[in-house]
Amino acid sequence: MVSTSASDERPFPQSRDPIYPDKLICFDPHSYSSGRWLRQDKSERAARYIKFDFNALCQKVLDVSPGADTITNCKKLEGGFNRVFVFTLNDARRVVARLPFALAGPAKLTTASEVATIKYLQSKTSIPIPAILDWSNDPTNANNTIGSEYIIMEHATGVQLHQKWPEMAGDQRVKCIDAIYRKMKELVDLRFQAFGSLYFAEPPGFGEAAIPLLFHPDLHKRNIFVSEGDPATITGIIDWQATSIEPAFWYSDEIPDFAIPIETGETIYAEAFEVSSQFLTPILAGPRLMDESLFRPFRYSYRTWKDGAVALRHDMIETARRWKELGLVGQCPYPLPTPKDFADHEKEYKLFEAAQVLRRDLSNLLNTASDGWVPPEEWEATESAHKEIFMGMLQAVLTNQGLDEDEPVKDEETLRSIWPFDIN
Repeated sequence: MVSTSASDERPFPQSRDPIYPDKLICFDPHSYSSGRWLRQDKSERAARYIKFDFNALCQKVLDVSPGADTITNCKKLEGGFNRVFVFTLNDARRVVARLPFALAGPAKLTTASEVATIKYLQSKTSIPIPAILDWSNDPTNANNTIGSEYIIMEHATGVQLHQKWPEMAGDQRVKCIDAIYRKMKELVDLRFQAFGSLYFAEPPGFGEAAIPLLFHPDLHKRNIFVSEGDPATITGIIDWQATSIEPAFWYSDEIPDFAIPIETGETIYAEAFEVSSQFLTPILAGPRLMDESLFRPFRYSYRTWKDGAVALRHDMIETARRWKELGLVGQCPYPLPTPKDFADHEKEYKLFEAAQVLRRDLSNLLNTASDGWVPPEEWEATESAHKEIFMGMLQAVLTNQGLDEDEPVKDEETLRSIWPFDIN
């Protein structure tokens, strides 16, 4: 997801005479300016700083846009992993340049895989993906004058479904969900022999649920464009970064935002999603009917470097306990812990759960993203509210007000250790 950044009056280096009106240089193209973080704010913003030649990027946009010789407007947008510049040219065309932050994924590989995935899908499906005009995954290459990895694409036609959804009639929404999953059907109909990401060069089950599958990694209304006149017609699907071939069950429990009820009792869109999914992408619907415990060990295995081993250990213990009940053959390779080891684990896991609940509840109270992202205009009020909530929680812990016997957080040190955001 991307959001419009705040204007920034700071100047930036220019390598040659600008090829755009002076009014365009009202933002800093290098620094992150779309929000702040309650946790590690300085390092989060530093991680999203991109050193590159903005004028060279502008020139490249014109070079790949025959018939245009001037940029008439430029909008800076930012998400969690990319900085996007939307250029309007003097022939009224719009061109998008996307530069990944260093934290978007492995250098060179992330961009190369996204481009390969898009070109593969354009050759194998009718999914409307904006054409790639130019790209580079090597800032050191002599042909890359920009100094950063980048992808330059045509702008998706239509408008974001997120904008049209509130004004669409119920039957239009149902037709739109059906149209989306007819496009997704083309994805799940593709067959692969292995897991991983797509590249231009060939990279070095339990049955259908584990079949290698390619699917959109972040399917929601902001990444889907629809016709202005007929919003049930899909005109563009964007943001294919980090797309990879994964087991079918990996994607099966993702519920897109257009299928989540907003009001109590509103189920028609969830039902339309289920019907479309079952009939058009049945390979995704199947795993949802299976016992979730079969897949749980995979949920945390790739995040142990960040979340620690406790969640993975918990799921492995549960799998070992239910090995025969789940119909798995042979002897479970993961031994059950001793009573003492299990008691120690339970203590750790309760603290892990408390940390997850705290992050969720705190994000809801402060109306922030789960990583603590806050829009610039709400920063001061949110930061103040955050401090007030922490002090209130700390007071409750120190005085043992309303704490259960099983409450894992009983002192200030433990509270601070699981608090998800920075406390100064």
